[in-house]
Amino acid sequence: MAVSTLTAISPLDGRYSHITQDLNDHVSEYALIKTRVEIEIKYLQALSRAKIIRAFSKKENDLLLSFLSTYDSAMAEKVKDLEKVTRHDVKAVERSIREVLKSTTLEDVTEMIHFGLTSEDINNLAYRLMLHRATHLVMMPCLQDVLQWLTTNAKIHRALPMLARTHGQPAVLTTLGKELAVFASRLNNQLVQLQQKQLTGKLNGAVGNFNAVQFSHPHVDWISFSKRFVSSVGLRPNLITTQINSYDDICEYFQVYQRINSILIGLDQDIWRYISDGWFSQEAKKGEVGSSTMPQKVNPIHFENSEGNLGMANAISEFLCRKLMISRLQRDLSDSTTIRNIGTVLGYCLVGYKSILNGFSRIKPNEEKIHEDLNCEWSILTEGVQTLLRKRGVKDAYELVKSLSRGKEVGPKEWKKWVAKLPIDKGLKKKLRDLTPETYLGKAAELTAMAVAEIRKS
Repeated sequence: MAVSTLTAISPLDGRYSHITQDLNDHVSEYALIKTRVEIEIKYLQALSRAKIIRAFSKKENDLLLSFLSTYDSAMAEKVKDLEKVTRHDVKAVERSIREVLKSTTLEDVTEMIHFGLTSEDINNLAYRLMLHRATHLVMMPCLQDVLQWLTTNAKIHRALPMLARTHGQPAVLTTLGKELAVFASRLNNQLVQLQQKQLTGKLNGAVGNFNAVQFSHPHVDWISFSKRFVSSVGLRPNLITTQINSYDDICEYFQVYQRINSILIGLDQDIWRYISDGWFSQEAKKGEVGSSTMPQKVNPIHFENSEGNLGMANAISEFLCRKLMISRLQRDLSDSTTIRNIGTVLGYCLVGYKSILNGFSRIKPNEEKIHEDLNCEWSILTEGVQTLLRKRGVKDAYELVKSLSRGKEVGPKEWKKWVAKLPIDKGLKKKLRDLTPETYLGKAAELTAMAVAEIRKS
């Protein structure tokens, strides 16, 4: 059978292909071939600028640039056909460029394509450019949308009182906005790191010592040439390598993604619980089914889907980081097959991020239910009571409050009766009688506003 969304082995190319298609131009096999071609052509131009080969005319440079700008899947298919013969993917790219240039005025320099390089000089740059471009053109905009929803709703609901839970049990008061602001701040901190993370690049030959080019052109400052070229494609030069550019930087990059994903998995699980408690209402769309047997159900499927796919992304990413950090001696090929999965990692990430956004579009706070549940838990005020009693010098205040409240249901009536029994003056009793779960806010609203301002500033 022909490969289609129905016959694809991976859900990223099948069920979720409409979600991941934005990554096709950046981390697919086509993207890898095209980026390799880009590096080879820019390297040829760099050789010309350094006077290692003859100068190119404007027309010839324009020809090379037009080759890049018009590169399409048909050209990439020709590379795959050549690879069937060469059994070497980078050599197939080199030969495909030779074929294009052999009928032009650049035919005389075709022998200098891939001059003095090893495949890893091309691959290490190509994969890092692919990762950087996919991150900044596809992944970051999606994550910024997640952050925007969190910050907007944190601001809107910064003063909406909500019961907090620790260990799953009623604790004290928080606000919905404050809890969203916590996730927004954590996500923003990681996005700043991802934005600033710089990947490295190497261009130094078979085992990193410039052996071939130094032997053939000893008068050229190859270290400076390498640094200029790697910098020119937007990467930070790494001169101290084996045949490979160590993957430490890529692993650090993926570890930022892992932290982002773990933060968002926590968000998925918390919102799932809020939906379960009725604190978020979900939109019921006409025609949709929540269960094959229970007609009433509206499931939080988008947050569940996000949790599962972000877990997949982290599992694959974690393996890549363990594998890629190790290379036998100066090189082995076990990294070659694993690094091809950067698109798989980003694909599962993207499905997870877009699932969160779909979930966001269908939920809204159920303020009535939040208020109702909060007012069933007046015992949460005992934290403030024992603290105030200690301030007033009441002996064993914590034990006193615990004996009257621990494990007991306390509503407004019980609260007033309980306060009346406390060994404190009338003025203090009035202050405690006037206290309600909805007014025990602390600095939640102020902290939320601070967090939102800091995020927007960054």
